[in-house]
Amino acid sequence: MARTISSYFFRGVLMNLKISKFFKKLSSLGNKIDELSNIICYGKIISINGFVIQASGLKNSSIGSECFIERIIEESKRYYIIAEIIGFSGKITFLLPYEEINGILPGAYVFLKPGNKKNYLVKKIPLSTQLLGRVLDSRGEPLDQLPKIDYKYYTQIIARNSINPLHRVPITKVLDTGIRAINGLLTIGKGQKIGIFSNSGIGKSVLLGMMAKYTKADVIIIALIGERGREVKDFIENILDANSLSRSVIIAAPADVSPVLKIQSVSYAVNVAEYFFRHNKDVLLIMDSLTRYAMAEREISLSLGELPVSKGYSASLFSKIPNIIERTGIVNNTKGSITSFYTILTEGEDEQDPVAYLARAALDGHIVLSRHYSDSGHYPAIDIESSISRIMPNIINSKQYYQASYFKKLVSVYQKNRDLINIGAYVHGTDSLVDQAITMWPKLEKYLKQKMSEQCDYNSSCQDLNKIFL
Repeated sequence: MARTISSYFFRGVLMNLKISKFFKKLSSLGNKIDELSNIICYGKIISINGFVIQASGLKNSSIGSECFIERIIEESKRYYIIAEIIGFSGKITFLLPYEEINGILPGAYVFLKPGNKKNYLVKKIPLSTQLLGRVLDSRGEPLDQLPKIDYKYYTQIIARNSINPLHRVPITKVLDTGIRAINGLLTIGKGQKIGIFSNSGIGKSVLLGMMAKYTKADVIIIALIGERGREVKDFIENILDANSLSRSVIIAAPADVSPVLKIQSVSYAVNVAEYFFRHNKDVLLIMDSLTRYAMAEREISLSLGELPVSKGYSASLFSKIPNIIERTGIVNNTKGSITSFYTILTEGEDEQDPVAYLARAALDGHIVLSRHYSDSGHYPAIDIESSISRIMPNIINSKQYYQASYFKKLVSVYQKNRDLINIGAYVHGTDSLVDQAITMWPKLEKYLKQKMSEQCDYNSSCQDLNKIFL
């Protein structure tokens, strides 16, 4: 009798445990159902013009939302590519794919990227100190074969308002770049915005690599936009060292990716820089290149039917570039700064290039690289005569400013008379300033040259400049 009662007791306990587990699973399932989107939105492809896809039926969508487009690679298998919504016209939605569109059939289905009620249609990117030492694409996906960034570090992209100009803090501190010519003659301040104007193949990447290695900054953000895939790998493996990479975040969008990914990589790089800036870090943002970003914007705007106003660029570009540039600098109530360098590719007279013209007007100075110096083996190939730092007079002493100005004057005089000097046509004593430039030229040239493996801090740069005029 006791055994029977015991048996019933244990059976009751077991039954209660099973019921308890059942209700827990049911509750968990209910929570998962609640997290699902209550909207199932899809449409169909109606047209593809170039790389802009037109779809109908996509309701409740917004600019920047991501979609899945059905495509068939094999008869029995279906795949999906990701595209982003970039515009609307009536009931027509314009999409830009992230990859090749081969295999998309007429009338293919387009599904809005699913999400729960809280983050439906919300795009998130990883922002964290976990990004340091990583090489990522424009969506935060790893390119370095290391583990993917944990989703708990993903943050919603928030459109930021423009910074009140009265909230900006004056630039008063020198940024040590480790490059003698820049430290002594084109002194950069923390929070300054500088353009590097260069043709292809004259040492731009080497100069950027020296900045990344030697600049005294807490965090370095490097955005490689539209570069050849080989150059991206070479920059990471051969130009940067392990110490520089450990405090860097590299965001790459090579030449063969979609223009929308190139644009996203620029936005992502600025967001990452702002994240560390808000955590009171001195950030160095290197963007290579602003020109290829503008070209990607041009591809999209022309595909959408915007009217070109100059060299194929639409009017919207002339507000987008300043918006990107103005997000850097120093704002009050923060201890950090974002110093930014933007490379601009030039061809011949850059006055005819709207991107170069716009960048010169929006930036706090420019460093021009010269093919003449590059061809003669003079590196870094900085054209001191054409370069300027607009902040420099405010952050250095009067002695250095005088010496730097006189240095540039001697270089300019020598270069203007170089041909006469080389053929022996110049008569000594004709002009005392030219005579002095000829006498001092070996010292001036030595000061401007610097090996890639050589680092020269700000104090040493000023001391070397002072020695020239002793």
